[in-house]
Parts: sequence; structure tokens; C-alpha cells
Amino acid sequence: MEFGQNKVQEAGDADEFVLIIRCKLEFQTVDMQTRKSFIAKLSAAAAAVTGLSSFKQQPMDKELKNIFIHHVYFWLKNADSKTDRDKLVEGLTKLSKVKTIQNFHIGKPADTNREVIETGYAVSWFVQFANGADQASYQTDPIHLKFVEECSHLWSKVIVYDSVDI
Repeated sequence: MEFGQNKVQEAGDADEFVLIIRCKLEFQTVDMQTRKSFIAKLSAAAAAVTGLSSFKQQPMDKELKNIFIHHVYFWLKNADSKTDRDKLVEGLTKLSKVKTIQNFHIGKPADTNREVIETGYAVSWFVQFANGADQASYQTDPIHLKFVEECSHLWSKVIVYDSVDI
């Protein structure tokens, strides 16, 4: 196995190349019994370095485009009931199985305190759909209908904010 300039380019940067050289030198100094263990550790390290290298090379676009956001806020009838909140969260977790849901988040009010922040709700349900048709399908999905049937007795108020791209 040759380690020349082309290997520096393949490795992605000089630190990875130094790691490879050190590993090669260490490999030459260990006995046969330890080599198997060393090879396993080297393989794991190489996989980790490869994973990190590919991760840092992928640019991330922070703006979500061409999606439908459905954000629901629930106020509980028994606002101080952890049991009721847990039942609602359990119901939302089941609801997340609807096929048209791309991503979801179940949350509670953050510990922030500014005049413009609403913190009176108990649970939030943030859902991402590919489009309005998928959201409309979700509204009539048997899983959604069962959620409403099983959990609506828990809440006193629900506010929904739906949004699409400008």
C-alpha cells in the first residue's frame, strides 16, 4: 500500500493523512495477535473519519421550501395534570404514523419570557407535509380521526396555524 500525495487528496486533509501514516507505523510494530484488534479499531476509526468528512462537506440550506406547515397548540382542561399531558403526547406519537407526515415535533413551552411569547399552552404539535393535498389527506386519515376521538376530551382549546411559502 503506497502513501503518497494522492493519498492526501483522497483523505481530504493533512490530519487524516497523518492519522493513516501513524496507523501504518503502529501496525508495523504490533505482534500478530494484536493486529486483528488493531485492524478492527482502524476500520472503525476510518469509518468515523469518512462519516465526519462527508458530513462537513455537505452544505446545508436552512430555508424550508415547497412544504406545508401545520402547527397546533393545545390547552389542557386540567392544565396541571401531567397524566393528561402524557396521554396527549402518547396520542400525538401515534398520530405521527400518518403516512403523509414528513417530519413532526411534539413540544412544550420553552423557558422564555418576553411579552410577545405565548406560553399558556400545554403541548405543541408541529407537522411538515409536502403539500396541501397531503395535509388534507391527513385530516381525514383514520389515524387522525381516532386521535381526535380518543384525545379531544383532554383539551379545552386548540389553535392551529397552517402556513405555506410566500
